[in-house]
Amino acid sequence: MRAHQIMTRSVITVGPGTSIVEAAKLMLDNHLSGLPVLDEHGKLVGIVSEGDFVRRFEIGTQRKRPRWLQYMIGPGRAANEFVHASGRKVEEVMTRDPLVVTEDTTLEEIVQLMEKHRVKRLPVMRNDRLVGIVTRANLLQAVANLARDVPDPTADDDHIRERVFGAIGNTDWRPIGLQVTVRNGVVHLHGIVVNPSSRQAAIVATENIAGVKEVHDHLCFVDTYSGFYVESPEDMKAAG
Repeated sequence: MRAHQIMTRSVITVGPGTSIVEAAKLMLDNHLSGLPVLDEHGKLVGIVSEGDFVRRFEIGTQRKRPRWLQYMIGPGRAANEFVHASGRKVEEVMTRDPLVVTEDTTLEEIVQLMEKHRVKRLPVMRNDRLVGIVTRANLLQAVANLARDVPDPTADDDHIRERVFGAIGNTDWRPIGLQVTVRNGVVHLHGIVVNPSSRQAAIVATENIAGVKEVHDHLCFVDTYSGFYVESPEDMKAAG
């Protein structure tokens, strides 16, 4: 998937001269965590976000450093921090030259950018024009949409069993002696795992198969050093 498939197209923006009070009210009224900043020509010049309101003079959260540390960081940085904490206009607190993506940027690239630069939103540009914005909420919505059950005409028990083997059989964490039984879309997994992560991975892989209604875990745990053997939590619970 690409940015244009999940982005928000009707983007609420502010100008550099907008007061921080107006910007904060816009964000609260529209349940937004950030706003692109456009100049009078419609050019993207920055982003103002919740993080820009964290260190503020009004609420007493501005940075307070001892004099010796202020001397170490220098007057330039101290002055910038003062402006950010006390500025009255968006242009005084916004992040300038924000990271951007295009409509064809893949979701993988978007997630990599967000993680690497620790940002929660990326403006989407077409040449020099803002056409949308991708946020973490958009990614969450994409996951929710794709995770919905879609009817599969070939999702009978035999096909489900084959697909479970296909999803698990060639992995490094596959259970030893894996056996799969399926009846009316209900899957039972049997075999041996040597770590808890393998158990969870096998269950998740099975749950993602189209047509699977339930997954029952009968995978036994065996400690490879001691030979200690434990039945699955589900079987232990059933045994009382």
